Amino acid sequence: MHAPEIAISAHNAALSKEDELHWLALHLVPGLGMRKAGQLLAQLRSPHQIFRASREELEERGLAGSVAQTIASGCTFDDAVEQQQKMLETGTVLVPISSAAYPAGLREIFDPPIVLFARGRLELLQGILLGVVGTRRPTAYGTAAAERLSSDLAQAGLAISSGMARGIDTAAHRAALDIGGDTVAVFGCGVDLVYPAENRKLAAEIAEKGLILSEFPMGAPAYPQNFPIRNRIISGMSVGVLVVEGAQYSGSAITAKMALDQQREVFAVPGNITSKMSWGPNLLIKQGAKLVQEWNDVLVELPGEIRRTLIGKAQARLGVMSLDLKDESAALPPELGTASRQILAKLRVDLPTHLDQILESSDTLTSSEVTAALFELEILGLARQLPGRNFVKVW
Repeated sequence: MHAPEIAISAHNAALSKEDELHWLALHLVPGLGMRKAGQLLAQLRSPHQIFRASREELEERGLAGSVAQTIASGCTFDDAVEQQQKMLETGTVLVPISSAAYPAGLREIFDPPIVLFARGRLELLQGILLGVVGTRRPTAYGTAAAERLSSDLAQAGLAISSGMARGIDTAAHRAALDIGGDTVAVFGCGVDLVYPAENRKLAAEIAEKGLILSEFPMGAPAYPQNFPIRNRIISGMSVGVLVVEGAQYSGSAITAKMALDQQREVFAVPGNITSKMSWGPNLLIKQGAKLVQEWNDVLVELPGEIRRTLIGKAQARLGVMSLDLKDESAALPPELGTASRQILAKLRVDLPTHLDQILESSDTLTSSEVTAALFELEILGLARQLPGRNFVKVW
């Protein structure tokens, strides 16, 4: 079932302060759900008309008496003024559902948010987005898979959307940014806050180079119940969702279910059958999700029109006629020393190797040479140190 039809503005002109105030006041009405708000907008055409309606008229249209009274009294306008001031201070833009800037795919879901708060590059809302989600406690394999796939998919022209949570979300955003790609972070709190706090630097970079998005008002805390609500935005505005690790009943599994309900493609990275973090994606694959080993597994499942658009973008950006996989046999950096090459050959992508194990297996090298080699590999981005003096190869 789709959302009620709402008149769409013909251009992306900025909202007037008065229009913005009315949208904010409507959004802040307690007890008015997204579905009912959408129905009201379809019937009365604009927030201005809704606030002009009497309590009796609003009740006739199915609103509870208390909600109708709140709208008729206009008591949420004071809060809306405060929201406007916070938006001004943080450079936040309001994108109502009637705006041409609003993501077309999101508008089609069952209960689309009537407004979005946005910080950053607003044009990304019209890009081709792919949701990448997963556990907050990934294995080294899961992190490597998320980074590699997000990097390759961003390089192919997709914008990576996720929730900026710890773990897979963070890895996906960071990988897209690192190759100069596009990424959209959907918050479960106000766009003027950062959750988790450790991602403050990442959030600042996304606000500058990508886009931060939320349906929650400015200053809204990151309550646990907000995250399943925000997940429908990640899936709703994306062409599909890629799940990288997660338990059977995890948040990423919920997002995948939402994607299916919204008739989006669902992709999953297979995992070790002995790991609980693989239960979610492996079950999705059993149920029909597309198994993903490399980025092209995603692209071949997208509609032809989207693939042609991505190929056109790649041709314009790279001057090539096709999207080719990165050459896995490409030579290592010429400056890489012999010791570093030996150590790199001992490291794995999917399984951390402890420093003691590296030292034991490197009997031709001194401990100082091993330490120097590991440092060189980290500097060149070929290896990463994990907690506990463990190391993995960067995929």
